[in-house]
Amino acid sequence: MKILLPDTIDLDISDPGETGGAHDDTLIVYDPKASFSDEHLDADVLVVWQNTPENLHEAATRLTGLRLVQTLAAGPDAILMAGFGSSVALTSGRSLHDGPVTEHALALILAAVRSLDDLLVSQRAHEWNTAVNAAQVNPRTRGQYTLDHAQVTIWGFGSIASRLVPVLRMLGATVTGVATTPGIRYGFDVVAADDASELLGRTDVLVSVLPATPETADTFGAALFAELKPGAIFVNVGRGGTVDEEALVAALTSGALRAAALDVTKVEPLPAESSLWAAPHLILTPHIAGNRPQGASALVRTNVEALRRGDAVTNLVS
Repeated sequence: MKILLPDTIDLDISDPGETGGAHDDTLIVYDPKASFSDEHLDADVLVVWQNTPENLHEAATRLTGLRLVQTLAAGPDAILMAGFGSSVALTSGRSLHDGPVTEHALALILAAVRSLDDLLVSQRAHEWNTAVNAAQVNPRTRGQYTLDHAQVTIWGFGSIASRLVPVLRMLGATVTGVATTPGIRYGFDVVAADDASELLGRTDVLVSVLPATPETADTFGAALFAELKPGAIFVNVGRGGTVDEEALVAALTSGALRAAALDVTKVEPLPAESSLWAAPHLILTPHIAGNRPQGASALVRTNVEALRRGDAVTNLVS
């Protein structure tokens, strides 16, 4: 098989038991931000990482022999929107980012809960911040500046959430998931999105790990923010398209939300004119929660072998 590998990541997909490459596959390293060479249009497998939309659209229209597209991103939205035919198996990088995204989500949660954004501003101004200290000891803010006994709600309960929940529980939080359907996932309680109002009303920290789909667009808007417990915190390490950004700015400005932290935005890089930049008590990071797929080579190797044998591929999304 001819396999196209992006030059944005080092991948070793050779079979450890073979020499010279698995089954004499032809491995081609390509630029995911450029057009494809005519000599590579007969590729069987395309591995995707940090490809431009234009590159993916070209792949969907010109690489007519493709049998498998393997994205290393946790969310498959980019390859789903590219226009690949129904005969092409599309697979995601689900689980590759669980560890790094969990770390970043925890960092954002703690930074927002402990008001580290305000404290860093004071540090740069050479000021000893007594306001945050006073807020922490005020009886009226009991429970706001700690995860101990806090209600954390994770909206979009997949493998990343399963990695994050034990860490939050270790810090004393009560954690509940929200998904399309209720039940038990990975051993944790999950409620249905349609029945989440009561849960939102007692939520101290709301964490989104939702993917971007037509159904999830602007899930987090004015109506949902209004249902949250006053003074709640919102953290998004999912996809920017799930948030109504103007509604988020309004909730932060009014004080309905005490703080928020975003690793993703609707438009990336975030335009200089975006109102998010000046929103109060908002922490922004430039989509860096993942960016380091763990076990990518093994996943690609597994799916190439499954394709070769005619078996089911891992993380099939279409």
